[in-house]
Amino acid sequence: MRKIALLLLAVAGLPAVCNGAEITAPVQEIMDATVKNWSGNDTGWIDIFAPPTLDKLYSKDFVAKYLEALKHPAMEEGISPFDHDVIVNAQDACPLQDLTLTPQGAAEGRQEIVVRFRKMACGIGPEAQTISTVRFEMVTDGGKPLIDDIMMESAGPKELRSLKAEMVTIAKGG
Repeated sequence: MRKIALLLLAVAGLPAVCNGAEITAPVQEIMDATVKNWSGNDTGWIDIFAPPTLDKLYSKDFVAKYLEALKHPAMEEGISPFDHDVIVNAQDACPLQDLTLTPQGAAEGRQEIVVRFRKMACGIGPEAQTISTVRFEMVTDGGKPLIDDIMMESAGPKELRSLKAEMVTIAKGG
């Protein structure tokens, strides 16, 4: 009986591993907001970096980098360090179509969620069929999945750029 009690105590002390549904929850919330933002409806813009969302969905390291970058707003209004939507990686887009979220394997305490969508589906020509890819790097803190970085696909060659690295550059005044 004593061995069972010790075993239960040992297991209870281990960090919780998030299941697939839990790990995608922060990304799903961000993507739901992004879909609404680009829906074409006259609903208010949902700021995916607003204080309650920032503290709830992002890692402490991400939040610290964002708050430093915020000291150097992209526009005179001073509401964001970015001059574009970092998820669609543009200043303009159509209602998002063909959205998928795919959890990838975990490695080194991180998990990646790959999101794909068409952001210019209302356009004509080849760009209307182009699939955009955004990768969310996830960490778990206190058993809670959090977004630690957003890897954005560049417009030219299919290279990924780290939003955290971009925020560090912005914070340095660049």
